[in-house]
Amino acid sequence: MNKEIKIAVVGNCAAGKTTLVKGLKQEGYINAYNVPQEHSVVLKFWQRYNPKLLIYLTCSLEEAKKRRPRIAWGQERLEDQKKKLQNAYENKDLLIDTNNLSIDDVLKIAIEYIQERAE
Repeated sequence: MNKEIKIAVVGNCAAGKTTLVKGLKQEGYINAYNVPQEHSVVLKFWQRYNPKLLIYLTCSLEEAKKRRPRIAWGQERLEDQKKKLQNAYENKDLLIDTNNLSIDDVLKIAIEYIQERAE
C-alpha cells in the first residue's frame, strides 16, 4: 500500500480537517494535508499540490458550535463557506458527514477508503 499518496482534506470550519490530517499522519500517510479552502477566494485552492485524493468533510452549524463554543458566526457564514467549497465538493473523492461520528470513526472511514483506492 502506498502511504505516500497525496491526500487533501477540505471542509467547513470545525468539520474535523485538522484532526483527520493529524490522524492520517500518525497512521503513516505523511502527505496528507489540510486545505483552508473555506477561507480562500481562490475557488480551486485545493488543487495547489495536485492531490491524488480529495476528502471533503462537513458538519452542521450546531455541531461546529459544540466543537468550538466561541464561534460567533451563523448559518449565513456557513453557507458562504460552502460556496467557496463548491468546486472541491464537485471534485471530491470521498464525502464524510462528521456530525454523528467520533474522531476514530472519521479516521477509520478515511483509511478504509484510501486503502481501497491506493491498492
